[in-house]
Order: sequence, then structure tokens, then C-alpha cells
Amino acid sequence: MDILVCAKHVPETAEAELELIPEEVSLDLEDLVFDINEWDLYAVEAALKLTEEHGGSVTVLSLGDEEAEDTLRRAMAMGCEKGILIDDEDLIPGDGHTTADILSRAAKKGSYDLVLCGVQASDDGLAWTGPALACKLGLNFTTMVTSILKQGSELKVKRELEGGMEEELTLPLPCLLTIQTGINEPRYVSVMGIRKVRKKPLEVLDGDDLGLEGLEDAGEGLRLETIGLNQPVVKGEVDLIEGSPQEQAQVLVDLLAQKGGLK
Repeated sequence: MDILVCAKHVPETAEAELELIPEEVSLDLEDLVFDINEWDLYAVEAALKLTEEHGGSVTVLSLGDEEAEDTLRRAMAMGCEKGILIDDEDLIPGDGHTTADILSRAAKKGSYDLVLCGVQASDDGLAWTGPALACKLGLNFTTMVTSILKQGSELKVKRELEGGMEEELTLPLPCLLTIQTGINEPRYVSVMGIRKVRKKPLEVLDGDDLGLEGLEDAGEGLRLETIGLNQPVVKGEVDLIEGSPQEQAQVLVDLLAQKGGLK
């Protein structure tokens, strides 16, 4: 099977001190470390496992600037045969709708049995690019996939539901799946492994290659506009409980009861 994986180059923000640029309604990304989106990393591994079992090849596709090449190189060091970078400043930043249209135009240049995306991107968490891309490509799709089994010309998949429940579905190929974290254990890639694929050629596309002059042409323009960005207000109070251990314990019990922690 020939598989296309969409991977996003995102900033790592979990432990970073984030600063806002109010006039641009954006984060200051200058000092942040970028890497492959976590959900997309699991999608790459899922694709590689399928081709190792059933044959075929994996192509990884990313929309971003030249720095997104690092994400493509990491995926190629894992085992992806080909990397495609859509590098055109007039096409980013967009929303999930325009991104799906741009990715779909690149995807249509190839022929794929399966398209995989991460469930969501860690920088915006909107989780709508994958389903929108499936619609642009006219593919059956499902989301939050935690297990994939190929049976002939179909895929038997399990997807995560709320409350710890799972749903089992069968989809005919070709189709699109969005992959949940935990579906597998992504393989380790050494620095030396990434260096080995540095000289491997990438296919680089721009707006002209995709028949686009800018975001206004992609999906007929943006459908989501960011109008404000604020850091959450941090509030904290400390009550010092005085008295003997027995008195402190009784005050604590009374406070927990008042807050609904004890019934």
C-alpha cells in the first residue's frame, strides 16, 4: 500500500515560558523549539508498520517554511521513502479549512491507498484539518483511531469514544484516518539517522505548483479568524491553619465539607 502522512512542524510549548505579541495576535515563537507534532509522529509510525507488514511506501507531506524540513527529515529517518514540503509564505498561516485545501492539492498529485493525519495539532488543538482533508479528497474517513488491521481491500479500525469506550468500524480503501496517541510506540531516531537522510532530495512545492496565489484562493479563503489572545489569569490563595494538629485537622475537614469535597 502507498500511504500519505500529513505532518505539522509545531512549537513545543508544554514547558516553555510563552510570551504574546498583542499587536499581531500571536505568540512570540522566536525562542521556542520546534518539532514534529506528537499526534503526527504516531501517524508516521502507524504508516510504517502497515507497509512493513503489507508492502508499499510511505510519503510524508508538510505545509510550512523551510524549517519544516526538519520534521520531514525526522519522518524520513524513521523510514518514510519520500518527503514533500509545501513552502510558500503566501499560504501560511491559515486555518484548518485552507490547510486542508492546500494539502489536498498536493495529495492529488500522487496516488495513495491511505491518508493518515494526527488527530490534532498541539499548537491549536482544533482537530478539523483531517476530516476537512478527507472531504476535499472525497474519501471515507474516521477519527481518533487506536487500532488498524488491514483485511484485503478494507481496514478494520478501532476508534476512541468518550468514557473509555471504543467503536469498531470497517472502511474500504482508499480512506483517511486521524490517529490518536498511544496507538503504537514510535521508533527511536538517532541524530546520526537524521544526518543520513539530510542529502536525500525533497520535493518542494509552492502556490504556483498547486494553482494557488494565496490563502484567499485556498478553500475560498479563511473561515476562522483569531481576534484575541490572552494568557490565563493565575489566581492563588493560601490559608495558614494555626493551632494544634487536632485543631488543624478539624479546620481542614470543615473547609473540605464547605467546598463540597466531603459529604
